[in-house]
Amino acid sequence: MTEQALFLVVEDNEDHVLLIRRAFIKSKVLNPIQVVRTGEDAIAYLEGSGRFSNRAEFPLPAIVLLDLKLTGMDGFEVLSWIRQRPELRALRVIVLTSSSEIRDVNRAYQLGANSFLVKPVDFEDFLRVTQALQGYWL
Repeated sequence: MTEQALFLVVEDNEDHVLLIRRAFIKSKVLNPIQVVRTGEDAIAYLEGSGRFSNRAEFPLPAIVLLDLKLTGMDGFEVLSWIRQRPELRALRVIVLTSSSEIRDVNRAYQLGANSFLVKPVDFEDFLRVTQALQGYWL
């Protein structure tokens, strides 16, 4: 994967978005990031519909960082939608959520998540997660 591989971050908590951005910068992950705040926007982005129809401005991502606990359509529904689309079969979906419940882990993998990571509360731990993303997925 090239340095220009885009991350689509599906996250409705602004503090978590800022933490992800800071961790990427501190870990020297230079890949571009697009952020959507709802499951519905994630689907619109991936379809290239509505305000996301300009693929030059909103290219398909190489990796989706997906929160499960979203308002409205949740991350499980987004993941299920992604895996039902043959054109998105190769899309890497990494669940990045605050839930560590085993039923959530199992369900995410059953629906086709490539990885499941629990959001750390400490910034240094978050840096380690970011470095793991870089080392393994990039």
